[in-house]
Amino acid sequence: MTKQISRGELLAEYLGSMFLVMAAVASMLFFTYVLESTKYVALLANAITVAFVLCVLIEMFGPVSGAHFNPIVTLVMLLEKQVSAGKAALFVLVQTLGGITGTALTHLMFWDEIGSLFLVSETVRSYVYFGEVIGTFILVLAILMLIKTKSNYLPIMVGLLVGGQIMATSSTMVANPQVTIARILTGTISGIRPIDGLVFIVMQVVGGLLAYGVYRLVFAKHEYKS
Repeated sequence: MTKQISRGELLAEYLGSMFLVMAAVASMLFFTYVLESTKYVALLANAITVAFVLCVLIEMFGPVSGAHFNPIVTLVMLLEKQVSAGKAALFVLVQTLGGITGTALTHLMFWDEIGSLFLVSETVRSYVYFGEVIGTFILVLAILMLIKTKSNYLPIMVGLLVGGQIMATSSTMVANPQVTIARILTGTISGIRPIDGLVFIVMQVVGGLLAYGVYRLVFAKHEYKS
């Protein structure tokens, strides 16, 4: 099964993950360090930026790789038997490498402000862990339902959902392990300290599996009008 994976699929997942992280990290850096905005304005800009960029990335790479950009989405697609175990493992690897590359490139863009390719974050994000369960749950359920109903608007819907949930969850909805890892490596306002990042990832897995369980129990066996 692994031999059937094309370089295009892997590159799509790598680039999509890279640009998604750049959107998430760079928008916060630009508004806080360059424009000297308040963190509240920066958060609004971050939500809009991620929503816009994610829409385009899904539209670009969806026909190539499915546009997962997220190990939780890949895990759910594995459970749905849409990808093999070998492909899932490679997808998670290139997603994580893409996210780390995105952090490095973002730091290069803002070298005068950052001065390093990587910095281990010390930003405390404890006591907001439950937000990751909620954020990941709604993201995974939305993706499954949009695929199930054969929606023609999946990129827009997912982009809008992520942008909205950034402003509507206590954790500002990371909902993505590779983004979490990438943000551990930035010592800026976008960062997450390693211990909190580890808990975030556990909560993301929990949220994703809960969403998949609800989907299989309630929605999967029904046919819906597109």
